[in-house]
Amino acid sequence: MSRYDKYAPKAGGFRAEVAAAWVAADLNKPFAVGLNSAGRVVKGAGVTGVIGILIVTKAKAIGDVVDVMTAGEIVEATLSDGTTALAAGIPVYAVSASGLLATASTGNMRVGWTVEGGTVLSTRLCVRMGVPNPIAAA
Repeated sequence: MSRYDKYAPKAGGFRAEVAAAWVAADLNKPFAVGLNSAGRVVKGAGVTGVIGILIVTKAKAIGDVVDVMTAGEIVEATLSDGTTALAAGIPVYAVSASGLLATASTGNMRVGWTVEGGTVLSTRLCVRMGVPNPIAAA
């Protein structure tokens, strides 16, 4: 069950409304997110590129406001393939199309790295989002 651990509320993220409902299957899992053309949070890149990580702990309806992390740490981090225990120092990437997290770098954006590793309870993902450059990606 992934959850935010260290998060500076004034400088470590931003708030925005969600564009689509987040259902039970999405709970307690980290997703890379972007914004759509209406400024609402979507899984994956949206029109802004991947700009943060979102973990929801309860179902969200369209228009609900969420906190998106841009800098902080996640404990009990789970990758999209179900991997929960990674070695320390492993880079973690976002799949732009889906928002899923992976260790494969090809075509994906780096969102952070693991700091601790070895057991389900000690895997810590350090998130540091840069500003995407859509011109360079074109």
